Amino acid sequence: MVNSMLRAVEPRTRGSDSEKITINLGLIDLGQVDLLVQEGFYSNRTDFIRTAIRNQLQTHAEVVKQIVSRQTMVLGLRHYTRADLEAVRDSGQQLQIHVLGLASVAHDVSPELARETINSVHVLGVFQSSSAVKSALADRIR
Repeated sequence: MVNSMLRAVEPRTRGSDSEKITINLGLIDLGQVDLLVQEGFYSNRTDFIRTAIRNQLQTHAEVVKQIVSRQTMVLGLRHYTRADLEAVRDSGQQLQIHVLGLASVAHDVSPELARETINSVHVLGVFQSSSAVKSALADRIR
């Protein structure tokens, strides 16, 4: 029996630098993927999906760079420590977090400090923080 739901799962051995996704494929597309795996073109379904995604991202790499530059986004990883946010608070400023990749807030950051210092959060990718900080910033996350 052919499953029409295909799961792409990146191994979690390298920490939290990956995210699990689930996609639905038609039976014919799934059969073609399975045929390529069976014939040795790819080691498994996940390998096929990862390769296809990387090829598409490479095709659009210049457009992504232009958009990131235009929107003044951080590309990659950005971690905010308690000291970072205390410095922002002490300067009387507020952050507008714009990240394409992973943005994280240290676990020792209180919800109060996060609300005082973070005006908005826009992450294309993954935003990691304690559930208390996420709740405190819920109206500022888009």
